[in-house]
Amino acid sequence: MHLPTLAAPLRIALFGSTGSIGVNTLDVVRRNPGRFEITALAAHRNIELLAEQIAEFHPKAVAVSDLDAASELKSRKPDCEVLAGAEGLRELAERGEYDIFVGALVGFAGLAPTIEAIKLGKRIALANKETLVVAGELLSAMAARSGSEIIPIDSEHSAIYQCLVGESGESIRRIILTASGGPFRTLPKELFSTITREMALKHPKWVMGQKITIDSATLMNKGLEIIEAKWLFGVPLSKIDVVIHPQSIVHSFVEFSDGSIKAQLGMPDMRMPIQYALAAPERLNTSYSLLDLASSSPLEFSEPDFEKFPCLTLARLAGERGGLYPCVLNAANEIAVEAFLDGRIPFTKIPTLIESAMKSDDINRDQKEMETSAALEQIISCDEESRRWSRRQLEI
Repeated sequence: MHLPTLAAPLRIALFGSTGSIGVNTLDVVRRNPGRFEITALAAHRNIELLAEQIAEFHPKAVAVSDLDAASELKSRKPDCEVLAGAEGLRELAERGEYDIFVGALVGFAGLAPTIEAIKLGKRIALANKETLVVAGELLSAMAARSGSEIIPIDSEHSAIYQCLVGESGESIRRIILTASGGPFRTLPKELFSTITREMALKHPKWVMGQKITIDSATLMNKGLEIIEAKWLFGVPLSKIDVVIHPQSIVHSFVEFSDGSIKAQLGMPDMRMPIQYALAAPERLNTSYSLLDLASSSPLEFSEPDFEKFPCLTLARLAGERGGLYPCVLNAANEIAVEAFLDGRIPFTKIPTLIESAMKSDDINRDQKEMETSAALEQIISCDEESRRWSRRQLEI
């Protein structure tokens, strides 16, 4: 996929504009006047912030997935076209009035619009890891046909992407994802039953949305990234490892066949991988905080504690089994995280619910090789079924 020349600004469709990735993406656009133009915005229901973004960036159209919020925004912003619901998200992506699609919607909701952008051969700056987790095989095949280029925004996958520039995929011995360890890295397992919502939302390094912050606390976030890396970089799960790195300075490593290792380092600031995904292969000048290694604290690395954080093991297991297992994993996790945030289950119940869903015979987990043409329908059906099953378990 070839981006237009810089005679005109690169047009951006930002899906998930009111979340942390969306807000940071708009700051990158704001700091690079003349380089980028926002032509479309999409969000779930935070219309207060979305209205401010419309006033500043003047998109041609916006989409709001929550129907009531969409209706209210229409009355507030009569001069801006507002599309509503899941179909509105899909239609906005399908119009193709953009050069770069930024996929930053939370969870499964990001899948359908991402598919539309890939069909059109657009550059995909992807922050929604669930999209590749549940449909990596489908999206990879579609991107190969359309010429769409998927550049990750996650700091870890951006690091790997940058380390692989100019390298042969056959030379990869290992991909090593770094993880901060979250807020409970040093908390004894016997105290996990005391974890509250407020404790879990206090990430030691990153400022993120609630769902991804809880995923970081359980290390499910890193488990999803293992599956995502498999599809992004075309490597088997056996070549993908995780190390705990609490300073979040080394964003990931790649080890090559000759034993050499490349790493990408930088301050824990999401605007840096966002900017790279928008402008690559060019590197834009930045005014963000720069890394000073001499004054940094020592860089530590250790193995994950799989007993304390079973979500990491569950994610790898789902990835190894393949088929629709990652879809079951993701759906059950989204329901469990939602229930924890609502105070309906304790923190320790999150992996329990996920494991039960993966073992359940009540969920259709047809493991036969999926035909690409039918895969999306299977994935959507499996997602819906897994969510229903998980919600029923919470009522028992």
